[in-house]
Amino acid sequence: MIRWVALLVLVSFPAMAGPCDALGGSEMIRAELYFGRAHVPDREWVDFLVSSVTPRFPDGLTAVDGRGQWRDPRTQRIGREASTVLVIVAPMADDLRARLDAVRGDYKARFHQQSVGLVTEVVCAGF
Repeated sequence: MIRWVALLVLVSFPAMAGPCDALGGSEMIRAELYFGRAHVPDREWVDFLVSSVTPRFPDGLTAVDGRGQWRDPRTQRIGREASTVLVIVAPMADDLRARLDAVRGDYKARFHQQSVGLVTEVVCAGF
């Protein structure tokens, strides 16, 4: 009898909407990439965006300039420099991590950087 009641409840109610459905968006990934810019002139930064980032993320992004700080793991010294954070909101895709890693690798190679920070999270988004 309990099985029939459970089955009746499942059939009687439509599937529960997910949180993104309730907010009118869809589940996506927000990636923040942290670039040190101490030795990267604006002209070269724009060229990097055009040649490396835009082909991989043509749907859009936001660049936010700021001041960054981090500890060098080799020397343990605190460094401070101009920085830019790229915010990219993209649909989940099998190649998303590879595209993000390619951007990071291009930047490190082109501008002789030790690292490019990456933070990702699942978000509800709509455009």
